[in-house]
Amino acid sequence: MRTFIARIVVGVLLCAGTVYAQNQQTPAKARAATPEIPYDAVSVLKRPPGLYLGEGVGVATNSKGHVYVITRSGESRVFEFDHSGNFVKEFGAGSYAYAFAHQVIVDPDDNVWTVDEGTNMILKFNPAGKLLMVLGKRPDPLDQLGRMPGAAPFSGANRPYSFHRPTDVTWDAQGNIFVSDGYTDSRIVKYDKNGRFIKSMGTRGNGVNQFNTPHGITSDTQGNIYVADRGNGRIVVLDNDLNWKAAWDQYGNPWDVCISQSSPQYLYSSNSSGPNMEAGNVAVTGEIYKLNLDGTAVGRFGKAGKAVKEFASAHALDCRNPNEVYVAELTSWRVQKVTLHGQPQTSSSKLGGQQ
Repeated sequence: MRTFIARIVVGVLLCAGTVYAQNQQTPAKARAATPEIPYDAVSVLKRPPGLYLGEGVGVATNSKGHVYVITRSGESRVFEFDHSGNFVKEFGAGSYAYAFAHQVIVDPDDNVWTVDEGTNMILKFNPAGKLLMVLGKRPDPLDQLGRMPGAAPFSGANRPYSFHRPTDVTWDAQGNIFVSDGYTDSRIVKYDKNGRFIKSMGTRGNGVNQFNTPHGITSDTQGNIYVADRGNGRIVVLDNDLNWKAAWDQYGNPWDVCISQSSPQYLYSSNSSGPNMEAGNVAVTGEIYKLNLDGTAVGRFGKAGKAVKEFASAHALDCRNPNEVYVAELTSWRVQKVTLHGQPQTSSSKLGGQQ
């Protein structure tokens, strides 16, 4: 019975995503003026016989170059591969915290974190796969039935220790935890390194201190927080106390953001086509932007599509190495490793944007 109800809930969440995908997208303001970066891409993951990826919703790497993928394939699953793409192990198989996966992330200590929007739960594993921390609580499936049709209505619950379809997590140098929450709470939540609530900010809307589907989150070495405010078509910058600093609206609808661990650091943002890959959207989206941390563009690469070097709904990015970007694709059910070759000759200036 529980499995049956969970499948109904997952179907409702998929329908909610389809509603978003039917919206016609327009070219990013910075698209025409941003130079293209030469690149190659290849699928590197070597799966054991009988093991298949479903929707590629999350990808991350650790300090050893191992690759972690979270996928929706009948059930949510998390796999680890070594730097050569060989399968290593699975994390949390059959976990009660998995129903409709959204992201996998690796922290500075190589701990592996998973975010599941279907169960409203975030898990922390050590590199060996031991569970270290649980954030959030899975709602009772019967309670979920009462919320149908479930097209991501704004909840505004803003509770310290529960989420409403969370999407991503990041950290600062002190180990504080920042969660983008997410589809129905439209807020950012800050916890200390032990998971104790500190504060939250945000509500549904398109103004200052508002979000419309904060779909990804990352941080720089100074502790600034960068949010992929997908529904509002902007990247929002917050300070470490979650005070609003800036919003950049020239790079399309960001599905994910990540920041390299290089010096200087770079931010990457995916202006993804929707999961239904409508022809009109495919023609004007799909590129990934490489940005300086002041919001200026270094360059862009990629386009929408299902061939090699194309991206079919780039749902998640990993950019530990600034010239080596992993892209998890929702629609093509794959992860591509992108290698960037050099830099464009010039960087574009800020186009549009809000301060």
